[in-house]
Parts: sequence; structure tokens; C-alpha cells
Amino acid sequence: MNVLSKCISSLEKVMPDTKFDSLEEYGEATALKNEIFSYQIAYTLPESGRARLSVETASTVPGITVRSVGYVPSLLPCYDDHDEYIISDKPGLFPDVLEDVGKSGFTVSKNRVSALWITVDARGVLPATHHIKVILRNGEESVCETVFTLRILDAELEKQSLIYTNWFHADCLCDRYSVAAFSEKHWEIIGNYMKNASDHGMNMILTPIFTPALDTAVGSERTTVQLLDVYKNGDSYTFGFDRLIRWIETAEENGIEYFELAPLYTQWGAANAPKIIAEENGETRRIFGWETDAYGDGYVNFLSQLIPALTAFFKERNMQSRVYFHVSDEPSADSPEKYNAASVLIRKYTGGEFNMIDALSSYGFYETGAVKTPVASTNHIEPFIENGVKDLWCYYCCGQYKDVSNRFIAQPSLQNRILGIQLYKFGIKGFLHWGYNFWNSVLSYEMIDPYYVTDAKEAYPSGDAFIVYPGNDGKPVSSLRFEVFFDGIQDMRALEALEKKIGREKTLEFIDSGLKEKITFSRFPRNNAWLLELREKINRILSDKER
Repeated sequence: MNVLSKCISSLEKVMPDTKFDSLEEYGEATALKNEIFSYQIAYTLPESGRARLSVETASTVPGITVRSVGYVPSLLPCYDDHDEYIISDKPGLFPDVLEDVGKSGFTVSKNRVSALWITVDARGVLPATHHIKVILRNGEESVCETVFTLRILDAELEKQSLIYTNWFHADCLCDRYSVAAFSEKHWEIIGNYMKNASDHGMNMILTPIFTPALDTAVGSERTTVQLLDVYKNGDSYTFGFDRLIRWIETAEENGIEYFELAPLYTQWGAANAPKIIAEENGETRRIFGWETDAYGDGYVNFLSQLIPALTAFFKERNMQSRVYFHVSDEPSADSPEKYNAASVLIRKYTGGEFNMIDALSSYGFYETGAVKTPVASTNHIEPFIENGVKDLWCYYCCGQYKDVSNRFIAQPSLQNRILGIQLYKFGIKGFLHWGYNFWNSVLSYEMIDPYYVTDAKEAYPSGDAFIVYPGNDGKPVSSLRFEVFFDGIQDMRALEALEKKIGREKTLEFIDSGLKEKITFSRFPRNNAWLLELREKINRILSDKER
């Protein structure tokens, strides 16, 4: 059997109709000694037929993982007025899910190029030149092999400074795995997903003190996942924190450091209260929700007791710098009065000791002072940068689909990874995205299967709503996009190490050297070779191989 194979970079996306000869070979690279490095192996069968293959690796690097790059469907790969930086604007199959090879192996067939995703854990490996041999077998027969040369250098990435969150939807874990909220099985699954998040650079977790009032149709509800116990006695409230304590402990055990609390008001306008369940006179019922005027006496009274209780709880644990409050996601810029009133109320009871963040696009809205720490969309971030806003965060979602970076399934991987360089260059403190595991249709009308529905029922470009898939064993299955985004975070950490070595001014000059235009959030080279070589140059300087 004559199987063709070659090593290619992690920035390639191998589509079902990709021509094998069009893929640029990528056979060697460097990595720092505390880094996770990825590349791919493309393979195809030039003659007619089909066969199942298995894989074998041989290397002096012990931590090598091989996964198959699987395809997922997309009916909405992009919006109609997309920019030119798109792999395909037609519905079809796109590479994304990274599947365990398993005992059954994987298929090679004629006229279809497929790929394996190779992850090399260089942490703790001695600096040296290592050769990674990957052998593909048909039964006992070796049908092809590749050798990748990875030079692990005597230098390290800086500790991650970026605060990074993709919204963690605990209710989607309940729904997908058919488990009761905060049952022992749910806690086990939560821990698995927190560990995966942390392994990919996420160090902040959306914490559902109440069921998050996010992406929910007006008048409807999502599965209740409320960490706080609420006890109502007339106009007085007391609170139980046992589940919140376990949530914090589980997160910290799995590498999470920061906690963003679910918004205290509904999304897109802060008009109503989130769903809140309480016990009153021995009966458990919903006491607030869509029908609640968030500025009426009832809810204001509730918050006047809740927030002091919460802040006292966090202060006892010395968590003030690690807890972030949300008012309302993406408040409306044309009617800021309600949001401002809510913000003032929360700040009154937090005493200014806690961070407050929310996503917004209007610099004018920020100037009102309602949002202490803005999370600016990447396509509206320039005024925030030009005016020197301190501790600036950024985000992107479905609305950032032209010119700027994003991680839609139909976009080239460079569009995803470049964000790390942009975050470093502009001194961004935090990055937020709404979709770690949002496995619902738009506005949560129904649960979806993300292996078959990748666009929230043709609502958002595929890949916007989630970056992991549900595994059958209660553990997440990663995506190509999640791995590439983590590469971008590692690029940011490499630049921070470079700054420590040569200074920030020289590092910024280094990033833009040789370019016709300086890098911004909307302007950057669309060239894989440029980005790969930039990272190689950084590595060489860090290891004193180049001055």
C-alpha cells in the first residue's frame, strides 16, 4: 500500500478537497522548554481503495499525543458580507474536532487528504534536538512514516499574565450528560471540563451564583444551575455558600485562579433580574426572573443584602483581586440609564474593592463611568487604545467577522493565532469569549448536538458558540481551534519573555520589523510563513542563538 504523508504546520486547515501537493511541508521547528508544541501530518492514498490505519510514535520526547482531525458540518460558515479571509463560504464539512485515534484507528482513502494532530509536551524535556518519528501501519505493515525535528531550547515562556475566560456553561453539561445539577456526577464532569480549560490557558471561570441570564429568550429559562442557597423570610434574606465553596475549590484544584460572577441583571439592557430560586416557608420557588423590574424595590432590597454577604464571603478568603462582578452583558449604548443605575448600586455595596467588567463597544458609553473595566470588541477597540484606557480587556464574538481576528471554523488558523501578538502589543489585560461549551440553539430554545450543529441553528458563524465538544466519558474533546488559540497565548508569553530580555520598546520594534504596515487589531500579515518565522526568531533570541 502506497500511502503519502508529510509534516505540515498547525496553521494549515486540511479540507476534504485539499490537494496533497498544495500543502507546504514543515519538518522542523524550535520550542521552549516549558511549551506545548503542535504540528500536523497530512496523509492520503493516491491509488484507489480505502484502508484502516493505526499509528505508532518513537521519540526521545515522552509526551506525544496523536489525534485525528475530524470534520464537522456547517450550514452557516460565515455571513454573506464576509471579508476575503475565509476558507470557504459554502456549507460543507470543515476540520475541527480532534478525535482520539483509539483501537479502531482511522481511515485513509483515495482522493481525500486527511490529517493527524501531533501534540508535543516539551515541559521538563532536556534542551536538545529531538526527532519525532510517526509510523502509520495497515495491520502489521508499515505503510509510511514521517520524522519531525524539534529543537527544544534552553529558554522559557513567561508565566501567563493574561486573564482569559471562555464562558463555562454548567447547565449545558447537565443537559448533555443528563445529570442533575451539582450531583456528584455533575461535579466530576465540571472538574474534567475545568481541567481542560486550564490546560489551554483559561484561568478565569464563569461562576453561576445564579443561573446566568445569558443567551436566553425573553420569558424562557435555562436549566437551573444556582450555586447559592437563598432563604427568604419576608423582606429579609440569608444565604448558603456550600456549593460556591466547592465550586471554588474544584476550580482551584484544576488550575483556575479568577472567578467572574454571573451577571446580576439580564443581557442587552439590564432591564430585568436573572432567575433566582429561593426557599420560603419550606417551599422552593423562583422569586425573581423576567417578570421582575430590576429597579423595583423588591430586587433592589434583595441586592442590598446579597452583595454585602457575597463580598464578606470573598473577603474572608482574601479573594478581592480574583473576583469580578458583571452587571449586564453588552449593555445598550443608546440607553445607558438603567445600566448606570445598576452599576452605581453594585459599586455602593462592593465598596470599590472588587473588579467590575462588561463587554461593550461604545467608547462614549465607557466615558459615562458606568463600566469600571471595559471589555471592548476588537473591531471597536481603537478609541480605547488611543485614549490610554488602563487595564483594558477585549473580546470578539459573531459581530467581529471582518478584518479582525476570530476563530470561526471557516477561517484560516492564522486569523485565530494572531490574537496573541495583538494582545501583547497593545497591553491587553484580559480576553473574554462567550462560548466554551454553549451547546444550545440561539437564545437557548433547545439543546443541540455540537457534532452536527455548529452554528447554533444557523444563527452564528460555525464555531462561535463553543470551542470544545462533549466526549462520551464526561470529558471534553478539544478542537483544532482551541489548540491554535493556545498557541497564540504561548506567543504572547514568548513576547513577554523577550521583553524581559531586551525591553518593551525593542520588542515592539521587533514585531513590526520588515512589515509595510504596523500590526493593529485589523491589519496584520495573512501569511503563515511570516508568523511561524517570527516565532522562530523570538525563540532564537531567547536562547541566545541570535542577537
